[in-house]
Amino acid sequence: MIDIQTFMLALGAGNIAFALLMAGYMRGAPPNPGLRIWMTARLATGLAQTCAWLAPYVGRAVLVDVASFVWVGGVALEMAAYCTFFGFRHWRRALYAATGAAMLALALAVLFGADPRQMTWMVAVIVALFASAAAMILLRPQADAPPVQRIIGVVDAMFALAIWAWMAVAKGSLGTFNASPVLGFTYLSSYLLMIVNGFGFLLLCKRKDDERMRRLATIDGLTDTLNRRAFFERAEEARQLALRLRKPIALAMLDLDHFKQLNDGFGHACGDEALRAFAASARATLRERDLIGRLGGEEFALVLPGVSLAGALHAAERLRVAVTEAALPSCVTGYRMSVSIGVVVIEPDEELTAALARADHALYAAKTGGRNRIETGPAILKQA
Repeated sequence: MIDIQTFMLALGAGNIAFALLMAGYMRGAPPNPGLRIWMTARLATGLAQTCAWLAPYVGRAVLVDVASFVWVGGVALEMAAYCTFFGFRHWRRALYAATGAAMLALALAVLFGADPRQMTWMVAVIVALFASAAAMILLRPQADAPPVQRIIGVVDAMFALAIWAWMAVAKGSLGTFNASPVLGFTYLSSYLLMIVNGFGFLLLCKRKDDERMRRLATIDGLTDTLNRRAFFERAEEARQLALRLRKPIALAMLDLDHFKQLNDGFGHACGDEALRAFAASARATLRERDLIGRLGGEEFALVLPGVSLAGALHAAERLRVAVTEAALPSCVTGYRMSVSIGVVVIEPDEELTAALARADHALYAAKTGGRNRIETGPAILKQA
């Protein structure tokens, strides 16, 4: 049966291999601070485990001490990777304090002549504490947590439980897998920790990168509304759904008034602030299922599923009022935006482009009629 030294070699080689794998994944990929920290953590842990394997052959006391400090540094870096990945604020102070306390405890143990067995026990306690904290982070209540995150959290919790059981039942003894069920469970959970966490964190980072790329492909970076292509795709999906359900669906074209003068007179930064303020007013006023997209410049389009013409006019008026009340604090003192809106209801057999043309005609009427107003688009001429 495999002994502890061979097991340390397997873990060390595996963690170093994961670090190299992550280095290859990051080459040419967008910068990812969390993954870079995780790679360093895997490398540190792997080197520590390799030192533990070498200890009986080339100076046990020195290498055990080195492995202890490097291993604790590795698990601390792993926690830093989680905090960075999840975007936690104010985590550095707590992590630095915990890592400093752990390193101080190890230094005192070395100073007072702790033997390799005692050093192993101390490292196990510290690693179990960090693993427990990682499990709490990964398993915390979170509505959109992916399954792989929960799996990593369960493995971390199982590993921490195995270490506590090893210290309580096996009294920190080392041996082969079949020496006791507790030792077997501890070794198995350690191996699972290396495999699951190594691949799992890589998958989490890839999922986050994919979501970021998907967002870049569908969301306007300035206003956080749908971009032109995404708006047309989702608007057509909404139109088809309304047609199948035989529900009304309204469409509006919107244009910020005097935007060119604002841009030319006060600079593009002021114009950008106005666009962001408009988009924020729209999100605060409209329903969650309503679709709003930026078609270009200061021109936006809005789809209101399940809304009749009267309801669309009411929603448009609420939005118009909200826009006039939106301030531009860092732009122009006292300046008030306004928006012109053209509204139509999409007919059952009408194409989206045709409805947009009618809404645009209504928008033109609102502009020529004095701006800061809402107009209804012309009806479709029925063939006799």
